[in-house]
Amino acid sequence: MKLNELADNPGAAKKQKRVARGPGSGKGKTAGRGIKGQKSRSGVAIGGYEGGQMPLYRRLPKRGFNKPNQKHYAVVNLGLIEKFIAAGKLDISVEITEDALVAAGLTTKKLDGIRILAKGEITSKVMLKVSGASATAVEAVTKAGGSVTLLANGAAAAA
Repeated sequence: MKLNELADNPGAAKKQKRVARGPGSGKGKTAGRGIKGQKSRSGVAIGGYEGGQMPLYRRLPKRGFNKPNQKHYAVVNLGLIEKFIAAGKLDISVEITEDALVAAGLTTKKLDGIRILAKGEITSKVMLKVSGASATAVEAVTKAGGSVTLLANGAAAAA
């Protein structure tokens, strides 16, 4: 391959439509904007404007509430933990912390903490130390002979 043989993949670079460049272009004179009116002129941003009528977004009632201090947890399923233990990416001889789960690649970020959910089977005896866990997940881990320790505001509280 030589420098003069380099080219984009077919369809990767689309040619820009050149408007208002004469009648032969197919988009000459009014450049596809039609004749007269607000939308034919420059500097117009209509976005939701309905010609003086009350816009739809103002006619509909407000709904819901966004909690300003809500927490977002990274979710990890029990089946995935079992899979990583079988692959040798997690060591069950020591307590599995949130940092160990991130280091193993179960989740990319901790966010506000890691929450364990009960999707999948767990057969290994694991000791987990995480921010949250569903009641079913805690039950499944204790049934397998392990334990789940929940972190509450930095201090550990057993569950």
